[in-house]
Amino acid sequence: MASSTNLSTSWTFWVSILLLSSFLSLTDAQTPPAGCGNIDSIYYYLCDLSSAWGIVLEAITSAGIVSSFILTIVLLASIPFIQDKRKKSILGTQVFFLIGTFGLFCLVFDMIVQKYFSTCASRRFLFGVLFGICFSCLWAHAINLNYLVRRNSGPSGWIVFGIALALSLVEVIINTEWLIITIVRTTGTPGEPCNIENQDFVMALIYVMFLIVAGFVTCWPALCGRYGHWKKHSAFIIITLFLSACIWIVWIVMYVYGNIKVGNPVYWDDPTLAIALVSNAWAFLFFYIIPEISQLTKANMEQTFEEELYPTRGVGYETILKEQGSQSMYVENKAFSMDESQAAAKRPVSPYSGYNGQMRSSVYQPTEMALMNKNKSELPYEIIIPRATANTHPVSSGNSTLRAEDAYPAQNRQNANNGQSNSPYNQW
Repeated sequence: MASSTNLSTSWTFWVSILLLSSFLSLTDAQTPPAGCGNIDSIYYYLCDLSSAWGIVLEAITSAGIVSSFILTIVLLASIPFIQDKRKKSILGTQVFFLIGTFGLFCLVFDMIVQKYFSTCASRRFLFGVLFGICFSCLWAHAINLNYLVRRNSGPSGWIVFGIALALSLVEVIINTEWLIITIVRTTGTPGEPCNIENQDFVMALIYVMFLIVAGFVTCWPALCGRYGHWKKHSAFIIITLFLSACIWIVWIVMYVYGNIKVGNPVYWDDPTLAIALVSNAWAFLFFYIIPEISQLTKANMEQTFEEELYPTRGVGYETILKEQGSQSMYVENKAFSMDESQAAAKRPVSPYSGYNGQMRSSVYQPTEMALMNKNKSELPYEIIIPRATANTHPVSSGNSTLRAEDAYPAQNRQNANNGQSNSPYNQW
């Protein structure tokens, strides 16, 4: 009887200890860290003051999201002010690039939140797809620049955008197949997307690394073309891809080898990927998008040269003759008109009617003598400078000066009289 009592007492003691330890562990697990309220434990890195990396990355990422949105609005609002159609044709690809950059900033929050099924699946799929979009746009732009720097004309904007879209869809297909193979097993048992080695995650991004190298190599020939005003755009892409390659080398080394040497690879894996996303996304904005936006409304070298060579249309001798070639330029003397001596003649068109307000010293003004010499072959000399003939018989008038209106009728009468006197019929 006593032994059974002791046995029940010992069982009660151990059960009490187990329940107390379970309650203490549950209480400790549900206690939020400093700076966090009553939220789910997977979101602790967003507000944990002891783990400052989450809060710092959250602030930098928020600024990047706002900046990407503002730059997209600026890019679209500058369309009416772009004079060069070749620059305007690439806007669709650049907007697509900004969408990918915006997605990279948003994916940082997925890295700060702790791992579970949804976050792990979205990380594995979107990490390569979003980077594939950005690097595909840069490669497509580099291909377009190789045409522009040699021919000063390139493919249409839809073709460039189609190239970028096709290149990015390749990464979409690769990541989709990878998720299907690793999560939906062939045996029918669903897999866990978080159970994946770091080396496998990096190996799935080989196509993205190929896009970086291809875009970097394609940009170099664009620096040797004939039309040098396109070379600066190639320089923007080269700098952006070079910095991206450096960032990728650093995070891959840390993600695969460095975190193991530090001693806590599970803790440092998420910060490594988040820092890589933020730094690369900001490199896209600072070294590609902002310089490209600054060049959109600027005139090219040939446009500036034409404006300086022909600033305004001056008024010169040849210009006046061309403008008035279809008009009738003639000189008519009213005093010696053979048809109507009293009719008012039409006034000649002034050769200075094309004057546009320039200073007299800067405009060639032809004289009447120059105009008559110019049209000497077109007009008879008697019309330009008509000759006056004097009457042999004085006119019965008190005026000593012969008027031009009376000279022509008097001469006609004289000629008529001379014709009658010389006629052979006057003898009869």
